[in-house]
Amino acid sequence: MSFFVPDWPAPDNVRSAMTVRAGGCSESPFNQNNLALHVGDTAIAVQANRDALETTLNLLMSPVWLNQVHGTKVIYAPDAKGVPDADGSFSDQSGVPCVVMTADCLPVLLCDQSGTQIAAVHAGWRGLANGILRRTLSQFSSTKNILAYLGPAIGPQAFEVGVDVREAFLSNAQNSVHQGAIKNAFIDASAKYLADIYALARAELQACGVSAVYGGEFCTVNDSERFFSYRRDQITGRNASLIWLDGA
Repeated sequence: MSFFVPDWPAPDNVRSAMTVRAGGCSESPFNQNNLALHVGDTAIAVQANRDALETTLNLLMSPVWLNQVHGTKVIYAPDAKGVPDADGSFSDQSGVPCVVMTADCLPVLLCDQSGTQIAAVHAGWRGLANGILRRTLSQFSSTKNILAYLGPAIGPQAFEVGVDVREAFLSNAQNSVHQGAIKNAFIDASAKYLADIYALARAELQACGVSAVYGGEFCTVNDSERFFSYRRDQITGRNASLIWLDGA
């Protein structure tokens, strides 16, 4: 099981990891390290990959897996039962890993600088436009001194969208500055737009008072060796992004 550790100045007790395709046991077209049960892969292979993830990361308990529905619901991970319908989870308890799965959508990890609160967010364009980051940040004691990491997602040159997507973001802008930043994240391409989901996330975070934002240099579509991509392959696996508080 292969992964990388996000490069951001999170407190020492805030642990994070993002998986890549290599090292798992799933067969094509889910090869290799698919972590999702809902994409058509065998449950045996997915569970083996999840077990290897827990072992490799020395997790004290299983991650709180979500049934992601492209909404804005955020759950408190320590109280989770089963596999809840949600697109984000939050924790202030040690040893409880928050996790989201993606294959072009944007995974966002959040923590406070004191290392007491964390969250993982599945920010597809619908959830991002409808305010899932705002809702997640409302779980924190304060939006001051929050760190954010933007994980692997579709890059701006590959993310062609319709006018409706641009309008969805503009209609939920928090102020005129935010609206201007949203407009700058869309490049006119005839009847379509090229959208920069990283810029849209930064604009949303900035509007919420979060300026310490890291990551955002990936493109899942163009990096088939490391990342799954729904837009590229349609039938494909999912990468996982995790964050947890280390109680050691």
